Amino acid sequence: MKKLYISILNYNGEKDTGACLKSLSACITDGIDLHVVVVDNHSLDGFSLREVDFPKLKLTLIKNPTNEGFSGGHNRGIIFALQNNADYIMVLNNDTIVDNHFIVNLVAALEKESTIGVVTPKIYFTKGHEFHKDRYTEEDLGKVIWYAGGKTDWQTATSVHRGVDEVDHGQYDTTEKIAFATGCCMLFKREVFEKAGLFDERYFLYYEDADISERIKKVGYTIFYVPNAVIYHNNAGASGGAGNSLQDYFMTRNQMLFGIKYAPLRTKIALLRQSKRLLLNGRMNQKMGIKDYYAKRFGKGTFFEKEKV
Repeated sequence: MKKLYISILNYNGEKDTGACLKSLSACITDGIDLHVVVVDNHSLDGFSLREVDFPKLKLTLIKNPTNEGFSGGHNRGIIFALQNNADYIMVLNNDTIVDNHFIVNLVAALEKESTIGVVTPKIYFTKGHEFHKDRYTEEDLGKVIWYAGGKTDWQTATSVHRGVDEVDHGQYDTTEKIAFATGCCMLFKREVFEKAGLFDERYFLYYEDADISERIKKVGYTIFYVPNAVIYHNNAGASGGAGNSLQDYFMTRNQMLFGIKYAPLRTKIALLRQSKRLLLNGRMNQKMGIKDYYAKRFGKGTFFEKEKV
């Protein structure tokens, strides 16, 4: 029997985490020894986990003494899974609800070829969490795509979600190789971490999935999108919603970190020019992100200096 560990990161999100765990309880199946590790990233809301509320799940709670971000937080869960002889390891956002069959379908796809190292599902916006709710009919809500595979736009060093904001009419129903897997949900073979390493903790939040996608491919594995595995995502629920100051800071700084490491020369030059423009005319947190990039203040950087996280 294959042993699968799921790492779920919680930060002041007890309600979302509970709903996610409840949906996972319906995924128990023969042939997969399912374990769930909830990593609490030093929540300020007194997070607690009562195993009695989820009797079907084999649960472990890891409490971090500080907020280690997405990359550091999930690395704690991944290390625990590796130490406990996991065959497969999944990272899953706590602000997701999963379909009953999504684990079985992801594992089946992962086992098809030895070169497949990571698989990722089709992801919808949770009903009511769409970017542009006024654009859709009532019947469309809950069928709007957040992610149906992805790639990196190397002209800008940004990650692109295929199908985002489109209503699903079956246009992305082919299992296929992709270039970028979203950290919202990634299922790994354990040997991928042994060969490519864990998440790069310099990113803290955002772009760590793009970075590990590049390292996965570099060591010879492929990434596949699996449309018959489905989950629903409350977009940006853990970071306070799209377009906030936290995103301004980390997206700006980490685009530089990722792009200067991986992008072609022409894009690197464009990023350097962009950084000068942002230093002069960017929003406050964009300026802070650029300054911290050049000062090599990674991880938390200076964004949280005035906050107890």
